[in-house]
Amino acid sequence: MMILPIQPIESIEALNQKNIVSADKAQLPFQSFFQDAINNVKETDHAVQEEVYKLATGQSDDLHNITIASQKATMSVQLLVQLRNKALDAYNEVMRMNV
Repeated sequence: MMILPIQPIESIEALNQKNIVSADKAQLPFQSFFQDAINNVKETDHAVQEEVYKLATGQSDDLHNITIASQKATMSVQLLVQLRNKALDAYNEVMRMNV
């Protein structure tokens, strides 16, 4: 077993600088969760539009790809709406609390 030597204690200013830098890099997990859901809706909508374009221009004749992409887009929109509803319910519940 190797024993590590004692390290000098950093100054308070250096520790505060580290906290400021790490706080700038950190994102709110709640915000990133909603941002991911919004990006998912955009991506699935783009996939549906691309599949419809391919079908309309004759580049593809697979109707099942359009159906699958459409269902994915519908599910991602429903997820985003449910997330919004739950967030609004939580906000309203907090606002109703007596302090």
